[in-house]
Amino acid sequence: MTKAELVERVAEAATLSRAEAEIAVQTVLDSIVDALHGGHKIELRGFGSFRLRVRRPRQGRNPKTGTKVDVPGKAIPYFKPGKELRDLLNPDGVGGPDVDDDEDDGHEAQETLHTEGGPRP
Repeated sequence: MTKAELVERVAEAATLSRAEAEIAVQTVLDSIVDALHGGHKIELRGFGSFRLRVRRPRQGRNPKTGTKVDVPGKAIPYFKPGKELRDLLNPDGVGGPDVDDDEDDGHEAQETLHTEGGPRP
């Protein structure tokens, strides 16, 4: 779902104009970003929570030259789905809804491989 599709759904559900719905959606998104930027956690009961995970600075390696490189620390936004959302997506405790649809967004699922070459458990 795109932001425009979300705006359309909000407009229909709340009987708002498209412009009013766009303001509402943008306000929610801006509020989440502002809270994260301020170092706060956002909890939406039944849906999930947004928080920052801080990665410490570390020594990396340039794969082309092999020289060591200082990689600065950074904050990464992280979303953790709530139990109700997980239960809705996995009603029988196994798998989720069929996400293969007719629309191709250009992103294909990639399997993460272990160093032994097999799929990750």
